[in-house]
Amino acid sequence: MINILFVCLGNICRSPSGEGVFKALVEEEGLEENFFIDSAGTSAYHVGEAADSRMRKHAAKRNIRLTSRSRQFRKDDFKEFDIIIAMDKSNYRDITAMDRHGEYYEKVKMMTDFSSGYQKIDVPDPYYGGDSGFEEVLNILDDSCRGLLMELKRNNGL
Repeated sequence: MINILFVCLGNICRSPSGEGVFKALVEEEGLEENFFIDSAGTSAYHVGEAADSRMRKHAAKRNIRLTSRSRQFRKDDFKEFDIIIAMDKSNYRDITAMDRHGEYYEKVKMMTDFSSGYQKIDVPDPYYGGDSGFEEVLNILDDSCRGLLMELKRNNGL
């Protein structure tokens, strides 16, 4: 079982979408039994809330369901997850700052590390923007999650 955690700031837009996109791709390939997929936020702003309604609407257009509830990233996540994926550099820094001894440094990655078309960029926060921002996030996540799944399949013989 490969445990994957997607992380953004509030866990209501980008990280639940990463979770939803990756779950959809995994289900498409019939690999559900090989993965545990979750999401979290580095802040506690929205703990217990569903994903942003605008994000759910745009994801639904792509047949992606966002069903998780927001939770805050916790230190135990370093032990529980094999891969921790940050949506942007700010959240990457917040996550790695919690790992004071660098014990889990190799587990923390940037979402676009797995992208073929959006490399070396942050996944932008669409919260204060319009429809195009939500679509852009989903495009980046789709590309990046496909790359992530391809890499995991190759490295784990799936």
